[in-house]
Amino acid sequence: MEAIRTNAFQTGNSVAVRLPKSLGVRPGDMFEVSRNGPFINLHAVADPEHERAEIAALVAELRALGPMEDADPEDGRIELPDRPGLS
Repeated sequence: MEAIRTNAFQTGNSVAVRLPKSLGVRPGDMFEVSRNGPFINLHAVADPEHERAEIAALVAELRALGPMEDADPEDGRIELPDRPGLS
């Protein structure tokens, strides 16, 4: 991935750096920040509870869709129905 330039800015009593949406960072994501000489390192920290909640929500959505009408349960494949607007 190509390096992205951004500026630090003042917010309250802290300095913040805006991270572009293209990096896939979401509000509430946790990070560990450290300094190593002139470098500032930013590492994502896994949040197992948040990940479990996201998976549970996905499972609920899939169950709400239900099986496809012409699906063969003995087939072993999982097929999701076509849904407008998703690609």
